[in-house]
Amino acid sequence: MKRLVWMGIGVAIGVIAFRKVTQAQSSLGPEGLNRAVGRLADGVYDFADAVRAGMRERETDLRSALGVDAADVVRR
Repeated sequence: MKRLVWMGIGVAIGVIAFRKVTQAQSSLGPEGLNRAVGRLADGVYDFADAVRAGMRERETDLRSALGVDAADVVRR
């Protein structure tokens, strides 16, 4: 009986989520959805680039503070 209740709840949540997604998609239109996804992807890439730049800057600061030159580092 418990499984039937949980299955019913899961189905209800799935139906509600599907309706919300369909409603959002119809309000944006096909080009609007593509633009929104493109802006999201651009934002993620910009954030990743900013994180990488910050990591490079911090690594340079640490190397200069420790007196370690990039040529001295041996990678194995």
